[in-house]
Amino acid sequence: MARQATAAKSRSGKRALPAAQPARSGSDHVQSLARALALLNRISEAADGGATLTELAQQVGLPPSTAHRLLTTLEQERYVRFDQDGRLWSIGVQAFVIGCTFTKTRSLVGLSRAYMRRLMEESGETVNLAIEDQGQMVYLAQVECRQMMRAFARPGSRVPLHCSGVGKAILSAGSDKTLAKILQQHGMPRLTVKTIITPALLRADLERARAVGYAIDDEEHAVGLRCIASPIFDETGDAVAAVSVSGPMARIVDARVGPLSALVLQAARDISAEMGARIGP
Repeated sequence: MARQATAAKSRSGKRALPAAQPARSGSDHVQSLARALALLNRISEAADGGATLTELAQQVGLPPSTAHRLLTTLEQERYVRFDQDGRLWSIGVQAFVIGCTFTKTRSLVGLSRAYMRRLMEESGETVNLAIEDQGQMVYLAQVECRQMMRAFARPGSRVPLHCSGVGKAILSAGSDKTLAKILQQHGMPRLTVKTIITPALLRADLERARAVGYAIDDEEHAVGLRCIASPIFDETGDAVAAVSVSGPMARIVDARVGPLSALVLQAARDISAEMGARIGP
C-alpha cells in the first residue's frame, strides 16, 4: 500500500508530505510565503537585532536549506540583510520602508471607529477617543449612545489629564518623570469637589489604574459624570490614545464598573492590535 501511494504521488508530479505534517490548504507558493513571513517575524523578535540561520530554522521548524533559500530571496528584495562577519540575519531596509508607509497611512479614528461602535452597543454608553496634546487630552471622536441622558464631548474639545478618565489612562501608561513635568506645567486645578489635587493621591490612583489596566473619572471632571478609560498602544509600545465609556452616575453605578471596564479593556486591546501593538495572552 505504501508503494502504491508513493507511485501515485510521483505520477501526479507532486512531492508527498510526511504523514505527521498534513498538507496545508492553498498552493505551495502560499506556503512559501507563510514560511518567509514566519522568518521575518522571528528576525524582528531577535534580542540582539539578528539571528543565525540555525536559530531561525529551529524556531520556525524548517530545514536549514529551506530557511536559507527563503532568506536569500528576502535578501534579494532587501527585506532582510546578512552580516558576513557576525553570520547574522537582520531586518532589511525594505521592511522598514513598508513599516513607515503603514505609520503614514493609518488613521487612528478610522481604525478605532468599528471598535468604538461595538463598545457603545455592548455597554449602552457613549464612547470616546482622545489623544494627549500639550499636556491636555483632545477628543478626536465620539459614538453617542441611544440613552436620553448621555455624555457629550465635541471633537476638538480639551480636558485636563489629572481629572479625566482618558487623561489618567494615558498618565498611567507613562513615566513619573512625564507626570511631574505635566503637573509642573499645568498644575492640578480643582473642577469638582472630587477632583484629586495632590500629586501623592494622583500617583496612588495611577498605580491602581496601571495594575488593572483602566482608569476611572469619578465625578472628578464634571459633577454627576463617571468615565472608565483604557490606554491604546502603538507598535513601539507607547500609549498614543485612550478609549473610554462615559455616562451619568445614575447609570454607571458601582456594580457596572467591573463589566464595563472589561469591555473598555477589550476595545483598547483590539484598537492597539490594529495600531501594530503586540498583545500578550
